[in-house]
Amino acid sequence: MSEICAICGLPKDICVCSDISKEGQKIIVKMDKRKYGSPTTVIEGLEAKDDEIKSVAKKLKEKLACGGTCKAKTIELQGDHRRKVKDLLVQLGFAADSIEVIQ
Repeated sequence: MSEICAICGLPKDICVCSDISKEGQKIIVKMDKRKYGSPTTVIEGLEAKDDEIKSVAKKLKEKLACGGTCKAKTIELQGDHRRKVKDLLVQLGFAADSIEVIQ
């Protein structure tokens, strides 16, 4: 018998908790200037476990071919990727209307 999710009570293989949590978030994508003027894309507002945020960061870094890190529920990517990040987050299951890109 498969394991039961403690939150929704469904079996783990059909659990919808992560999908529901992705839709209710307010994600902000912005760019910061770092030392020597290098641009850094910062993604804030991800409300998930640390390992889930790390997996999202890894997928973004692979798709964008850049370096980056996870710090305190934020993802930092090297370079200015604001236009591309929203589309990639939607592909990963986040709601498009909950993602705000600050120009």
